[in-house]
Amino acid sequence: MNNETKKTNPLLCDIETGMCENTNLEATDSTAKIIKSTGKQIRLVYFTDPICSSCWGIEPQLRKLKLEYGQHIDIEYRMGGLLPNWDYNSGGISKPSDVAEHWDEVSIHYDMPIDGDLWLEDPLNSSYPPSIAFKAAQLQDEDIAVLFMREMREMMFLKKKNLAKWEHMATAAKNVGLNVAQLKTDFEGKAKTLFEEDLQLAREYGVRGFPTIFFLDDAGNKEIVYGARPYAFYEMAILKLNADIPKSEYSKNWKTLFLIYPSLTAKEFSVLSGMPRIESEDVLNELVSKGNLEKHTTKNGSIWTKINA
Repeated sequence: MNNETKKTNPLLCDIETGMCENTNLEATDSTAKIIKSTGKQIRLVYFTDPICSSCWGIEPQLRKLKLEYGQHIDIEYRMGGLLPNWDYNSGGISKPSDVAEHWDEVSIHYDMPIDGDLWLEDPLNSSYPPSIAFKAAQLQDEDIAVLFMREMREMMFLKKKNLAKWEHMATAAKNVGLNVAQLKTDFEGKAKTLFEEDLQLAREYGVRGFPTIFFLDDAGNKEIVYGARPYAFYEMAILKLNADIPKSEYSKNWKTLFLIYPSLTAKEFSVLSGMPRIESEDVLNELVSKGNLEKHTTKNGSIWTKINA
């Protein structure tokens, strides 16, 4: 893959910077517009996309951030529109199958399971439909919408489901307890306007790729973390804005972690439990043998899910 290819295709995320870049987003007004205060000490405005592989790569960091600083931060999810369609490309990589190998490489780099064969078997023609579905889910419940995003990503990255198809979006919605009929109504109606507002906000913030997270306080100060970065970058952004924010202690027991996050990859379990990566996979597999967890395996790794008694 040459450098020109990386520049022209937003799905070819730069592994070095951890950024999936969308050159369609032109900056207009930087971060001039600041959204209303949420009552939390620090607000994170997270520009992402359902099919952003680097965003999947920072799930361990974000989950830990919520455990340690969740009482003091509010994460606002905004859609960025990574892949409008396949007409944008002027050269280089120009078809979905060209992305398959890249996703497999990204999976290894982030140690997060991604099966690139999706792009060979049932490729998405756009990331807009699942993005609009997420905005529709937010109209029902912000927290469940985040679960919906996670469910869509697991179905896509690990189970090779084309999340631009309504049938798969509906399945994801049902799995997390959303009202599917209402989701469809909002998906075809007001959610489209909300999605357009997110795209406009991304332009105003000067966002060029994903993940991009703005850390903001009520005084208007901000820190920005571009791309996929180690946990310390996200923690430092919070502490630069307010060094007095305390870190919460949380139980690293597997039962507690799976009660909070019903599905975890080995990398996530390692990051959240503090257990060495190799050991974490052995522990998870042992829990499978005991009937506590079930395991879904892909060619590039696995995910473990809590079995409800």
